[in-house]
Amino acid sequence: MIGSGPVNHRALLTHQGKYQARIAAQVILDQAAGESVDEATPWSAHLESADRSAVPHVHLARGGGANLYADGYRGRARMVVDEDTRCLLGVTFVGPGVTELPHSATIAIVGQVPIERLWHAVPSFPTISETWLRLFQGYQN
Repeated sequence: MIGSGPVNHRALLTHQGKYQARIAAQVILDQAAGESVDEATPWSAHLESADRSAVPHVHLARGGGANLYADGYRGRARMVVDEDTRCLLGVTFVGPGVTELPHSATIAIVGQVPIERLWHAVPSFPTISETWLRLFQGYQN
């Protein structure tokens, strides 16, 4: 995958390009459905709000994400969200290599960060932290 960095003169990283593609896709989908597009509200689904100076960067020797731990890697993740505040109440991770993920969940819970804003915290690629993307995508669907 060629990231969008060469086009927009930002981070030349796959995970940043994937983030920017998700924002662009949401704008296109909502416009096609005749829905309004909110490009004024910080952290909206239509505005790239990720901190451009704090984009994570990881150097890994081979493979991607869960495949770094084993071919056919299997794990599970579930989150509980307060529907009134749309903030995390808890998250469970099960599988090899997930021991670093609970701390990010703790920060989100203690900081009462809404899911809409967490969506803009771009996880490093290729790492298991991409699990967060799957959780947020599952929540939005």
